[in-house]
Amino acid sequence: MKLKHCLAAAAIGLSFSAAAAEENLRITIDATNPGPTIDRDIYGQFAEHLGRGIYEGIWVGKDSDIENINGFRTDVVEALRKINVPLVRWPGGCFADEYRWRDGVGPRDQRPVRVNTHWGGVEEDNAFGTHEFFELVELLGARAYVNGNLGTGNPREMAEWLEYITGTSNSAVVEERRKNGRDKPWSVAYFGVGNEAWGCGGHMRPEYYADLYNHFATFLKTPRGSEPKFVASGGHTTDTSWTDTLSKNIQRQMDGISFHFYTLPTGEWDDKGAAIGFGEDQWFSTLWQTMRMDEFIRLNKKVLDKNDPEKKIGFYVDEWGTWYNPEEGREPGFLYQQNTLRDAVVAAVNFNIFHQHADRVHMTNIAQMVNVLQAMILTDKEKMVLTPTYHVYDLYQVFQDASALPLEISNPVSYRKGGKSLPGVSASAAKGKDGKLYLSLVNLDPSKAQTVSVDVNGLEVTEATGRLLTSSRMDAHNTFSSPKNVGPANYHAAESAGELQLQLPAKSVMVVALGQ
Repeated sequence: MKLKHCLAAAAIGLSFSAAAAEENLRITIDATNPGPTIDRDIYGQFAEHLGRGIYEGIWVGKDSDIENINGFRTDVVEALRKINVPLVRWPGGCFADEYRWRDGVGPRDQRPVRVNTHWGGVEEDNAFGTHEFFELVELLGARAYVNGNLGTGNPREMAEWLEYITGTSNSAVVEERRKNGRDKPWSVAYFGVGNEAWGCGGHMRPEYYADLYNHFATFLKTPRGSEPKFVASGGHTTDTSWTDTLSKNIQRQMDGISFHFYTLPTGEWDDKGAAIGFGEDQWFSTLWQTMRMDEFIRLNKKVLDKNDPEKKIGFYVDEWGTWYNPEEGREPGFLYQQNTLRDAVVAAVNFNIFHQHADRVHMTNIAQMVNVLQAMILTDKEKMVLTPTYHVYDLYQVFQDASALPLEISNPVSYRKGGKSLPGVSASAAKGKDGKLYLSLVNLDPSKAQTVSVDVNGLEVTEATGRLLTSSRMDAHNTFSSPKNVGPANYHAAESAGELQLQLPAKSVMVVALGQ
């Protein structure tokens, strides 16, 4: 089969006219020209000391009536294992720049109580600290991303924390770790030097932060062979001054620059929009806002390509996701929100964008893992429910460490509303570690189905097998009383009359393996 190529893209909007088969949306995948690796850490998670994100959500303690593994919720751990969580970022977020790591080591009944000034003004008893975090990532089979305190800390404190974690000598700091029950050092995949230095991390200028980074990083040392990737606190939205300044002026070890962007339906922090009960206007505006991620990454990549043409510096989107108005009757500072089919579509669209930019985007962390913002899991005491976003992570885990493949598409149309235009379908393709060819499709239109014709250069494909996530309602979500309202269904399509066509329902996410 030969398709007319009229537009190259890895994720682009299309629509379909049922009146004539020749007008179907068409996608061609080039299996002969693999691109960069889609790093598994693009599917990273984030756990901050915020609301019930850690306490109750992950950690309940050994004496809890809730079934647990050494204090960690059994149901949550098992659910996260199933989606193959590759990386967890901790302890923040804004919380990181007030966190004193020594508060969270040693006997729990002797750990000091602090006030969490960022999130609700609640008391933090430090029951979950360094040892607990590394036990969690080991339980999950994940890796660790630790965020150091630059805002209220000092170079000695940060350096000693890294030594406590990775040291192998008989120094006082390492002996302190051994006394606290851990002889073998832990492995740290990433270490962040501060967080949101432009905001809650100190309201700094990028030039000032760059000087501080050089200062702190001078003293961040580990045994040979155990060095983490060091992450500088970067910018947000269209402001590329942080990426520009840091990539020019940081002289010490820096492997990546972070970036934060939250999707707000209205684009306004004072009235973000509701998590449920919204109409198509906010369905559209949410997707329009989240599609800006592509613009932001492109702007920053342009700066990095100029300052770092050898691509030594990664671009890490280590906070992203949807953010809605607080639920009525809940503590606003706990950032608890319901999670709907709209959030699943947002997550899948962002994954496809990250895949496009896998040459620079090597790691991302959705905010956050449990009970906070765009969570994988919601809990209420002993109850637990998986969200639509969780199911997207489950569908997309086949893309971890896969090789991105270029797409060409034809017959594109748009999803339009209120004078604005969006791509109708987002798509991404890759060759998985298992050798299979995978295709993801996201239908952004909440009312129109699509028919997608698929061809692969370099490989004959006659069938597609995978899973599909959709529902009849835009705000369909899972609850503790009805935990399976939204979940994936098996999907299969076979070649007919010499063509492989996939039927993509409205407001849906599909991931399929293409083969014979």
